[in-house]
Amino acid sequence: MITYVNGRPREVGAAERSKNLLAWLREDCDLTGTKNGCGIGACGACTVLVDGRPVRSCRRTVADAEGKRVLTIEGLAREDGGLHPLQQAFIDAGAVQCGFCTPGMVLTAHAFLLQHRNPSREQIRKAISGNLCRCTGYQQIIDAIEAAAPHYR
Repeated sequence: MITYVNGRPREVGAAERSKNLLAWLREDCDLTGTKNGCGIGACGACTVLVDGRPVRSCRRTVADAEGKRVLTIEGLAREDGGLHPLQQAFIDAGAVQCGFCTPGMVLTAHAFLLQHRNPSREQIRKAISGNLCRCTGYQQIIDAIEAAAPHYR
């Protein structure tokens, strides 16, 4: 079966079906932006979008994504290689410190902003509550998401 990763078709072989989605993305697809934080789905560092919904890739298999569209942080960038406005907002707001949580946080925010184009700070805070960050204290992250919201309207 074919899975689409960042808009490109990717044939999934029988041997790959039972493989961990995070490991497959990093090792087989060479998409290392998705991070392995805790391995138990608690931190959100491994978040990718599957058919537009945030999922913890460390808790899924490749079979779970078969026939679906997977978006990683690498696929969020513009076609010309430039940063997506949300990625740029994270940089501008100082929301990127160690950067480990950033890919999962950005993808969670992206899915949220696609559904909530004029969110309050409280809605943003709730939307990212499942993604842990040990560096920023969250205020810069909330600022970044709030600043990027107009790009989704």
